[in-house]
Amino acid sequence: MAAKQIAEKLISENAIAIFSKSYCPFCVRAKQVISGQNVDPSKIGTMELDEVSEGPAIQDYLAEKTGQRTVPNIFISGKHIGGCDDIMRAQQSGELQQLVGKL
Repeated sequence: MAAKQIAEKLISENAIAIFSKSYCPFCVRAKQVISGQNVDPSKIGTMELDEVSEGPAIQDYLAEKTGQRTVPNIFISGKHIGGCDDIMRAQQSGELQQLVGKL
């Protein structure tokens, strides 16, 4: 399956989609913040780009789609949220709670 199709499938089939790398400390932190939001884990889709053969191509596609090359690359309800700093800011401002409260 093409990188675009794989990425869009994860985004469309999950309330929260996280493109991550297993060794990335920023990814670990972002996933911890999201898991602390009392969201049903079945609504969260995570793809570790370093663990799938299409990972580099998916990362290239996400860079084209969002303008963000780094991970984590996070989407909530299909909307691009950003990375670790963005999710931390959203948590501190209360925006994250508003976004996940609708899920």
